[in-house]
Amino acid sequence: MPSTSTRTGTRRTRRPRTATLRVALATGAVLAVTVGCSAQVVTDPAGAADDKPGGGTGVRIEPTEPASSSPSAEPVAASKPPATPSAKPSKSASEKPAPPKPKTVLASGAEGDQVRELQARLRQIAHFNRAPTGYYGSVTATAVSSFQAKRGLPRTGTTDTVTWQKLLGMTKKPTAAELRPPAAVKPAPKPDPRCMTGRVLCISKNSRSLSWMIDGKVLSTMDVRFGSQYTPTREGTFKVGWKSRDHVSTLYDTPMPYAMFFSGGQAVHYSADFAARGYSGASHGCVNVRDEKKIAALFAAVRTGDKVVVYK
Repeated sequence: MPSTSTRTGTRRTRRPRTATLRVALATGAVLAVTVGCSAQVVTDPAGAADDKPGGGTGVRIEPTEPASSSPSAEPVAASKPPATPSAKPSKSASEKPAPPKPKTVLASGAEGDQVRELQARLRQIAHFNRAPTGYYGSVTATAVSSFQAKRGLPRTGTTDTVTWQKLLGMTKKPTAAELRPPAAVKPAPKPDPRCMTGRVLCISKNSRSLSWMIDGKVLSTMDVRFGSQYTPTREGTFKVGWKSRDHVSTLYDTPMPYAMFFSGGQAVHYSADFAARGYSGASHGCVNVRDEKKIAALFAAVRTGDKVVVYK
């Protein structure tokens, strides 16, 4: 029971202590709010038994820092500049560009004075073993390939700028006699009796020669070759049917300069292949001449209708 006391005639009632403490605590809580601190109510583990009669308040007041002063929970990562693609590596200043490929100067099928000079120069150093012809055939290509192999160059058989300059440095300028050596004069064979009258192309298979004759007199003689056993040159007496200065075979697609046709498609004509390969080759039935100057003169002299005699 609450006790009461009387002082000087005035009766004063005392409040219980427990009630006073509770009021103070309440006031303190209100004060904490008033001064601007936030209050957080937490359960005190040590006062877990405060719920029991005679225990503590069971409540503990803890001040907390203002929200504005609390550090952020996680630091913001600094933004990184976007990655830029790496530039392509530049070529080293010491790296040299590849040298240009050598250009072709002469190749198989070429004709003319430069081919003749090439052959004469190759002959000076024993890579070409016959008289220059001015035609770049298989024999010339083989000679060029041999020269290239001995000098450590690619064996192409084609005369390029590197091969040509190498050859020029190893040889001297050919003389006129080296470019066109005089042909060995062979005695003319005994002509066939059919060749003794009139204007005649007298062609001997045995001596492999052609003689241009007028009334039994030999005006010029030249080497010739004939067709193979599969495409033989016909024998007999014929006439020049027609002439064609720059003829090209429609059957074999090959040049037949200074052609003088005497039996169907068979003709007497200049052969660059004969000039280059000699008797290692054969025609398709025509009479090939390898001396271009001689047949050019013969072509100018022969007329349509002149006699042609082919015999053994």
